[in-house]
Amino acid sequence: MVLLPIVSPISLPHSIYIYIYDEQTPSFTYTSHMSMWWIVVVAILAHTASASVREYNWEVEYKFGWPDCKEGMVMAINGQFPGPTIHALAGDTIVVHLTNKLLTEGLVIHWHGIRQLGSPWADGAAGVTQCAISPGETFTYNFTVDKPGTHFYHGHYGMQRSAGLYGSLIIDAAERKKETLRYDGEFNLLLSDWWHEDVLSQELGLSSRPMRWIGEAQSILINGRGQFNCSLAAQFSNTSLPVCTFKDGDQCAPQRLHVEPNKTYRIRLASSTALASLNFAVQGHKLVVVEADGNYITPFTTEDIDIYSGETYSLLLTTNQDPSQNYYISAGVRGRKPNTPPALTVLNYVTAPSSHLPSSPPPETPRWNDFDRSKNFSKKIFAATGTTPSPPETSNERLILLNTQNLIDGFTKWAINNVSLAVPGTPYLGSVKYNLRTGFNRSSPPKDYPSDYDIMNPPRYRETKRGNGIYVFPLNVTVDVILQNANGLVANASEIHPWHLHGHDFWVLGYGEGKFKPGVDEKTYNLKNPPLRNTVALYPYGWTALRFVTDNPGVWFFHCHIEPHLHMGMGVVFAEGIDRIGKVPDEALGCGLTKQFLMNRNNP
Repeated sequence: MVLLPIVSPISLPHSIYIYIYDEQTPSFTYTSHMSMWWIVVVAILAHTASASVREYNWEVEYKFGWPDCKEGMVMAINGQFPGPTIHALAGDTIVVHLTNKLLTEGLVIHWHGIRQLGSPWADGAAGVTQCAISPGETFTYNFTVDKPGTHFYHGHYGMQRSAGLYGSLIIDAAERKKETLRYDGEFNLLLSDWWHEDVLSQELGLSSRPMRWIGEAQSILINGRGQFNCSLAAQFSNTSLPVCTFKDGDQCAPQRLHVEPNKTYRIRLASSTALASLNFAVQGHKLVVVEADGNYITPFTTEDIDIYSGETYSLLLTTNQDPSQNYYISAGVRGRKPNTPPALTVLNYVTAPSSHLPSSPPPETPRWNDFDRSKNFSKKIFAATGTTPSPPETSNERLILLNTQNLIDGFTKWAINNVSLAVPGTPYLGSVKYNLRTGFNRSSPPKDYPSDYDIMNPPRYRETKRGNGIYVFPLNVTVDVILQNANGLVANASEIHPWHLHGHDFWVLGYGEGKFKPGVDEKTYNLKNPPLRNTVALYPYGWTALRFVTDNPGVWFFHCHIEPHLHMGMGVVFAEGIDRIGKVPDEALGCGLTKQFLMNRNNP
């Protein structure tokens, strides 16, 4: 049994609550102890004095940096890479004045995991909810964060996430609200992958005929830091890389995690990778998984964790190992043949010299194509009792979305139900808000695919088509989405696709092998305690079922979070409650057909 003392005395006005995690029968329990009332009053008064509006002025531009000890161009916010961490409380309003100081590129930022209730225009998806911010212009995002959780933000125009446009977004419990978890300290770890080829060249290669694939990343970064030409574990490696040596101020020097013995720490883990699925482990330490995508889950203990692009987790780590030693932290590639070495940093017990490297090898990343292991991890994730609503028992609508790799006139594309998405020049939100009929194709994309399609082999008909139609739903209906994986253009090739839904959390009802069987596989759904997520993995040659309610008027992207795949058309768009969409700032829609519409409306 682990007793975790409260971090802050402001959670409840009358009592200090202690959180207990029982490792033998994983569960949360609480015990209340009366505390000195005046201490709590002082804490509450100090906390309520803080502003509920958190305002930032950000400028985005390229700069030269050394993320993995090799110089390259990074996209920085106010000169920082990764961008500044936003800390807020549930219920706060976040205002970001974003200035584009790029010379030739547009710009947006997506607030990943924030549902944007009442503010769909602030979601930050270029071509879907807003126009890209032109060079030299400033756009203001203004939105409320409605619940606590571990999130991040990133660029959502072109492949700017690959260029380093990302940062952490941490939402704590609201004032006078009880934080379920108790721990002694916390760390934010943002994982990413890094290429030496610049993103404009990558985009050109992906859009060429024949396609020039970007290849595997050169490095994995932890909080924007990795090592390409040296290794923190060279003494245990068969490679010719030397042991890393760093000078003060080296941008690629790892950020060590300094911990005290016999304490419990929360690790907030997020993956903004453009391509890689990762496995995260801390040498010699167990990890208790307690949060996924901003929602509490039933705690379970593991030695390592698989994390896909777009996912976030909270892990509890107890420092109960030899305090005279340091320990490796590792993030290695899963799901793809790993031509990229694992990212490493060090868990430093303050009772051991910080400069000393661990005395034994780092954790070994599990075999890259052990998909059963990955699925078993996903199937351990259940909603924590009493923390999330249960899903509706039945659905009103169902989409079965077949993921395929295809060609269009020799250009390699990804398609959903044989349609490769091409986002139009007028943002969907403006077209539906102002009923601009020619903004996009008003015919709905297919809701299913032919029943005789062979998912186990390359497509019989390799050609697909471009499209920009969207799925339109009434307000407050329940929608089931079945993601169906298939073989790519090459035999024996089916990839993991992490799918992310904007504007919503959804219930993950289940996973299955092979082709989804309507009328049969629904009987396997977990309707008792399915986790609420905003990102979910679709495994090779299998299916994943999710359910959501169309309770957030707006237009929302749903897409593979692998950036090259989205660039090549792997996404769909949902519109819901379009007659209930509120006011949209004109500045969000100053392009395409909406530009002329707004000019005519404002100057009759």
